[in-house]
Amino acid sequence: MTAAPSGPAFSVHDIPFSAYGSWFDISPVVAEKTYAEDLHLVSHQNGMHGVLRLVPLDASTGARADTRVEATPALLTWTAGRGRVELAYEAPDTVRLRGSGLDLGVLAAARTLTPFSGTYFFQDPVADAHVFTSYETGRRYRVTLLSGALADTAGAQALGSADRGVTVTAPTDGSWELAIEELDTARPPYAPSAPFDAVVASARAAFADFVDAAAPWRSDATPAAELAAYVVWSATVAAKGLVTRPGVLMSKHWMDKVWSWDHCFNALALAEGSPELALDQFHLPFDHQDESGALPDSVTHSEVLHNFVKPPIHGWAFGRLRRTLPTPVDHTELTEVYERLERWTGFWLTARRAPGADLPHYQHGNDSGWDNATTFDPERVVVSADLAAFLVLQLHELAVLADELGKQNVAERWTRTAEEIQTALLDRLWTGDRFVARSTTTGESWSSASLLDLMPIALGEHLPAEIAGTLADHIKAHLTPYGLATELPTSPHYLADGYWRGPIWAPATVLVEDGLRRAGHHRLADDISARFRALCETHGFAENFDALTGTGLRDRAYTWTASSYLLLAREHQRREEAGTDDPVA
Repeated sequence: MTAAPSGPAFSVHDIPFSAYGSWFDISPVVAEKTYAEDLHLVSHQNGMHGVLRLVPLDASTGARADTRVEATPALLTWTAGRGRVELAYEAPDTVRLRGSGLDLGVLAAARTLTPFSGTYFFQDPVADAHVFTSYETGRRYRVTLLSGALADTAGAQALGSADRGVTVTAPTDGSWELAIEELDTARPPYAPSAPFDAVVASARAAFADFVDAAAPWRSDATPAAELAAYVVWSATVAAKGLVTRPGVLMSKHWMDKVWSWDHCFNALALAEGSPELALDQFHLPFDHQDESGALPDSVTHSEVLHNFVKPPIHGWAFGRLRRTLPTPVDHTELTEVYERLERWTGFWLTARRAPGADLPHYQHGNDSGWDNATTFDPERVVVSADLAAFLVLQLHELAVLADELGKQNVAERWTRTAEEIQTALLDRLWTGDRFVARSTTTGESWSSASLLDLMPIALGEHLPAEIAGTLADHIKAHLTPYGLATELPTSPHYLADGYWRGPIWAPATVLVEDGLRRAGHHRLADDISARFRALCETHGFAENFDALTGTGLRDRAYTWTASSYLLLAREHQRREEAGTDDPVA
């Protein structure tokens, strides 16, 4: 009965088991930093909700079985002795399960049903199936028995507190099989599309096609490439609800949103092999751009948040995206991107520049993406150098796009504005040794030990050489054996698990590496790339990492980390092929 494994093995405690397009996963992670004893079907519609418990049971006693869980991209298994349960995705909204030597309980995760919460359970006579309806997700979960027998049914039509669900069993020396679907209201009775082994083979092929497109360059020198591709593939959801196009969530753990700068790194990793999906990632937050031109803070299935924004790295990202796409972007696409970037830039030049001010400001650290960086300790409403640098890059990209679209006069205006803001950046925030931040109300300035203060290195070739060199020297001080600490480890404010007050983050790594390379500091850029790639190969694709130990922190299956690994590994491989990588210092 055993299906052949496929792809890299991984722990479901770190990475959810899911499939491209699905809005649910199979995982013990049911809430932020919350791990259940059993694997759950966890849906990300209307938020993150553990809906069903999947409990392997001893076939002779009915007691919970002590099983070993193993996962590869196409197959999840529970094993205990000679007993085995297998699960595979037949479709984004349907999983198939089969077992022998073990029974399985499919149970509502919530015991209590109220008029506004919980899960109702009943037998559907039309579909000859059992159905769970969830207040939390607003969806139904239909269980159809394909072979074997139901050993027990509990809580059908029960109100209040009750155990609800079914237990499936098999004849002696036989096997059982069932299907679980996530659906809206109704659909025809379930009918299998293929035998179980063919379902596994199809899932294996779908992932193989994705990883071959995303990382055709992979080799023994990039041992984490397939798992990185799986993290991205499995976190991709179909267009549904407020997610207007296929979207890569940051995670199918609790960080199950698209934030309005995270998406850029996923787009860049996907650009070469999946260009349509890459462009979808770039555009998704822009689909919710408001009347001021601002992007939302985040987008997910049932929620768009506008209480903060994110930094304007989108001009930098689109320029890099275009250089990576396998075919040129057509005139219609360029026009749409130009108009969206124009409005986004206009937001920063109007709504975020105080009267008489040359430079824009953040209203909170969250706007920068570096939520609690020490740059924001003295005040939160501040003019910071990273923001001005990103805006300069965006203005330059607007000038390029305007020129291509035949708007030469407008292109010249964008170029002049970029030069004016860069001049103001250097006049107002450069001290001769470092960049400072300034209060929007008092004009008082301060510096910090945060890597954020060094992010103007992203300007690359636009920076005067002496300033780029000084920034490079300061950046070296942030390097640990694992990568770039976001707060100097010698700082009194350094915290090992301090979010942006110490840990290593993927986006900062990519932006710094790119800026250094464009400024001519190739050896340091190579070193930073190598350390981050080694970090991921050893410690996975966590939201961030302890800068002094490399340990993964917070959400352990984060797509912008996986995408940043793919991006840096791809570029390293291409430089090696071209013979342009400098040896690591």
